[in-house]
Amino acid sequence: MSSAHQMQRSQVGDVRPSQALTTFGIGSLVDLPNFTVAVMGLDDWQVDRADEVSEERLLQSAQSILGGQVTRLMTPPRSPEVVGKQNNWFDPALQIGIPVAPFPRWMVCTSCRLLAPLSSGLFEAKVFPYRPDKASYLHDCNTKGKPPLVIPARFLVTCERGHLDDFPWFEFTHRGKSDCKGSLYLREFGPSGEMADVTVICKGCDAKRRLVEVIGPQGAKNMPPCTARRPHLRDHDPAGCDCTAASPIALGASNLWFPVLISALSVPQAGDELGRLVEENWGVLEKATSLEVLESFRAIGVLKDLSAYKSDEIWRRLEEKRAGKDNEEEGPEDLKRPEWRVFTNPDAAVSGRNFKLRSVDPPAEFARYFTRVVLVEKLREVRALIGFSRLNSPRDFDNPADMPGDRRAPLSRRPPTWLPASETRGEGVFLQFREEAVQQWVTRNRGFDRDFKRCHDQWWASKNMTPPADSYPGIRFVLLHSFAHALIRQLSVECGYTSASVAERIYSKNPGDEEPMAGVLIYTAASDSEGTLGGLCSLGEPEKLGRHLTRALEKVRLCSSDPLCSEHERGGGDTLHGAACHACSFLPETSCERGNKYLDRAALVATLERSDTAFFS
Repeated sequence: MSSAHQMQRSQVGDVRPSQALTTFGIGSLVDLPNFTVAVMGLDDWQVDRADEVSEERLLQSAQSILGGQVTRLMTPPRSPEVVGKQNNWFDPALQIGIPVAPFPRWMVCTSCRLLAPLSSGLFEAKVFPYRPDKASYLHDCNTKGKPPLVIPARFLVTCERGHLDDFPWFEFTHRGKSDCKGSLYLREFGPSGEMADVTVICKGCDAKRRLVEVIGPQGAKNMPPCTARRPHLRDHDPAGCDCTAASPIALGASNLWFPVLISALSVPQAGDELGRLVEENWGVLEKATSLEVLESFRAIGVLKDLSAYKSDEIWRRLEEKRAGKDNEEEGPEDLKRPEWRVFTNPDAAVSGRNFKLRSVDPPAEFARYFTRVVLVEKLREVRALIGFSRLNSPRDFDNPADMPGDRRAPLSRRPPTWLPASETRGEGVFLQFREEAVQQWVTRNRGFDRDFKRCHDQWWASKNMTPPADSYPGIRFVLLHSFAHALIRQLSVECGYTSASVAERIYSKNPGDEEPMAGVLIYTAASDSEGTLGGLCSLGEPEKLGRHLTRALEKVRLCSSDPLCSEHERGGGDTLHGAACHACSFLPETSCERGNKYLDRAALVATLERSDTAFFS
């Protein structure tokens, strides 16, 4: 599979570099035309064909989670761009991409319904030298005509530790180990194709069993323990697995793979032009171990951005940065605090290739709610993949670092020295709430806060998980999060981007030992593009923003699912929101930081059910 921009005729598949992290990352399953493959771990990646991504704060955060051996962030490897219909089947220089392997290994004949693993030798691999995208497995069971196609079995087993294996077809059919040598056949009765309509039959001993026996709470009794298999690493977990029963799951299920991502915005930390240029070129400059090496970098032309400065000036700034004089006080896990300080003091921010701010006045009718509005005309976001999970989404946690290590599957067999990353450039609008208005609202709504705290505790209990310490964000976060969703749904109507292309970044910190934060960044980042067209940023102008804020609040006063939506009980156990649903507040997964949790329209405006908790009068 290739991650190049344009798909050539000889490539098996094609994904964008950002998709190699968010959709088809390590450990995920990718559907090819005739079979399914698993994306292999970093041990098999061609790191020499990847480009380094420079983002110091994100790298430090990754090191705090995975260890100091992580030294680089790299783009997925991709083959060079070629023009015309060229074939890379016999050219090793063009055989570059993301390594994959066929999985699941158990396949089903589309004609006779034979169920067997690829290792049985019953299926023949058909490969076309000049069209590998047509590669397939065939079963010679039809003596008249062309051999029928073989497709992957539709069911797998997994666990919350990130392990994945083929469904134990043989043991399940024979109710344990057996010496039977008969062939298995998969029969489906009924039009739905769900597990309740699937039966496995052994022609050797006439054993028969329906998959309905593994469905529901009682189905776990009929499942074997997890095998701790890690197909993306081609091994079994050396630590084993303590799951007493593996969980059956359908091939292509939405909870089969979740990326564990960390992201940071490239905000300038220095207060002058030289410091900004050093930050932008830090990926190269940090490798300069002496003034002579720095001179060599200048001689070969890799420091063109710094051509206006003398080498001794640059070297002095490098030494200061290494000594920590320009570092912030926050720990590497706090990625948002430096961004907050830049957004709340836009006049002092140094503009550059990746970052540009312009402060405007809040709309007059909303001046009592917002301190400032900042138009982010240039924005760069860097994301890094630090692992993945199955069954449980990492969006359940405020910080990916809070996710238990045993539920975050590793990317390689040994501690990784580099991580896949991608960078995107875009634009946005930042709104800072008036802190005194937020604190007054929080003080007035202690009962509302207790309701959400109870909802928070019940939700974690329903997942059989212990919440991290201080994991409850408070109703301050509920207010900011609900506002961000309402504004995104409104702006996406006019800004030229779909709601799936617009994302939120919530800056929420309750008063205490740290400076409180109350702000929202609504932004878009176009993958593999040098920026966007300004459609979102232009809507932050006072006259336009006031109209959109008014319209956004009007839309959430009444939901098309009311009164059911407004009467939704907080603390139902399996949900973590109040008056919110797909019709009024929910956003696509790519847009929301917390998986559509901690939302309530009643925090913003009066609803049919209650009017005493509204922030906007």
